Amino acid sequence: MDEADVARRLAQLRDVLAAGATRGPVAVCAVTKGFSAEAVRIAASLRCDAIGENYAQEAIAKLASVDGVRPPVHFIGRLQSNKVKLLAAVVDVWQSVDRPGLVDEIAKRAAGASIYVQVNATGEPDKGGCAPGETADLVSRATASGLHVLGLMTVGPTRPDPARAQAAFGAVRRLADDLGLAACSMGMSDDLAVALREGSTMVRVGTALFGPRA
Repeated sequence: MDEADVARRLAQLRDVLAAGATRGPVAVCAVTKGFSAEAVRIAASLRCDAIGENYAQEAIAKLASVDGVRPPVHFIGRLQSNKVKLLAAVVDVWQSVDRPGLVDEIAKRAAGASIYVQVNATGEPDKGGCAPGETADLVSRATASGLHVLGLMTVGPTRPDPARAQAAFGAVRRLADDLGLAACSMGMSDDLAVALREGSTMVRVGTALFGPRA
């Protein structure tokens, strides 16, 4: 993995974000899932805003090998409650919080942690996220548990579909606004433009920065 190539891709991405943002600056969560610790070191060197990891054991092993200052680690994958204890020492922000039991476990193992509540806005049964109608109650539970709710997170439709993506992202942005939450983590490589138009404040990008995974 060549740092100069990643730097070039990151600069191009930041240009896209600056041109398309509708809610102010958009943060870059560099998704290092499936890449080596070198990706984390490069993301740190290039001052990405956050590191995104999806798998507990991979994140723990990889981050243990990274010395020095690194961006905050965001856990963005489907999360089992029994993994929270393992991850508490390395995760700075939990983005995939989608049910009451997970709220309770994070509050127990990582008191005062920062989280996003994940919303399943496409209705796809294989996706994580609470139903839109359950979002307000989950945000209230998290806040009452002492967690800091930064905003909402969602994943666009599995099959590229700009119209469905627009509907999903727009619905989540409106939910966030109704709940007084500034942040929306939404948009990946295939649906960045739509997410930006609908008010994303953080995008999660992996292969577009680091190249194809092995």
